[in-house]
Amino acid sequence: MKKALFALAAAGTCAVSGVASAQSNTSVTLYGIADAGIEFANHSGTAPAATGSKAMVSSGNMSGSRWGLRGAEDLGGGLKAIFTLESGFDIDTGTSGQGSRLFGRQAFVGMQGNFGAVTLGRQQNALYDLFGAYDPMGVGPKYSLNSVDSAFNGRADNAIKYTGKFGGLTGTAFYSTGRDSTVSGSTEVPGNYRIGRNFGAGLAYTAGAFSVGTAYDQYQGNAANVADRAVKRLAVGGSYDLGVAKLFAGYRWMRDDGIASPTTASARNNVYWLGGLYRVTPALSLTGAAYYQDAHNSGNDPWMFVLSADYSFSKRTDVYLNVAYTKNKDASALSMSSSAPVTPGANQTGAVVGIRHRF
Repeated sequence: MKKALFALAAAGTCAVSGVASAQSNTSVTLYGIADAGIEFANHSGTAPAATGSKAMVSSGNMSGSRWGLRGAEDLGGGLKAIFTLESGFDIDTGTSGQGSRLFGRQAFVGMQGNFGAVTLGRQQNALYDLFGAYDPMGVGPKYSLNSVDSAFNGRADNAIKYTGKFGGLTGTAFYSTGRDSTVSGSTEVPGNYRIGRNFGAGLAYTAGAFSVGTAYDQYQGNAANVADRAVKRLAVGGSYDLGVAKLFAGYRWMRDDGIASPTTASARNNVYWLGGLYRVTPALSLTGAAYYQDAHNSGNDPWMFVLSADYSFSKRTDVYLNVAYTKNKDASALSMSSSAPVTPGANQTGAVVGIRHRF
């Protein structure tokens, strides 16, 4: 009897040891950001309410509010299995973002090694991956380059992606068989692989204080009659860190072949931006940025100017104040915030004061 009990205890010890060993090779991290503020904007709404002002509690001003799970398992030989599930939400209402998807920000699984990482799922495009480093406002959801062109926060469903970092060089490339599964009949259609297709790539190089990057993105129309038409973007950006200050500049070219319908004319526009960040103290930073959009063969050429102050109480919690002005020309309707779309042709002044917590 004693021998039997001893054998059972030994087996149990081995089993527990095996579980602990397996667990020691696996890590799962819960993380997120909660960002909310009080925002004001004038000239919001549709005509004739061109002078309407709006005050609101707004979510995701400097960073999109989110929570996520990130995990990795060490498979040996420098190889890891990885996954990320990231859910965006509006903290002012508690609703899911990105078209009410549960994991609308990111949802992928893959393998990582010395060669880089290959992943499958809903993922960020190359513009999103690289250009947060070249926008003075970090391509935040609002008051940033994303306000001028939302493709800089672009994502694609059904994507296979490669990402690699080798010294100062970072490279990424992806291909999506259907970029937006919320559009009925527009993704992974039998007999027509072009419908909803999205692909792109980018490179960034950092050497000391200097960094430069470029990225390309292209997606096809969401129906058979426009599947051969595409929206193409090419962006180039750079930054230089002087220690107490940092400078930013960039350019984005875009051509839309008319993917809305077969009768839609093609369109082109360019975006230029310039800005800088000044570190007043280790906790307080000031940022200024200017963005200009030039539409080809059109007078709809708006400007946006942004001033921002950010104060960090800790590594996790900061408060901010953003003030912006958009100068719209002709029928342009550039707004600094998706919370308050501007009346076409009207200039807009907006401001938001808020708090951001990372966990």
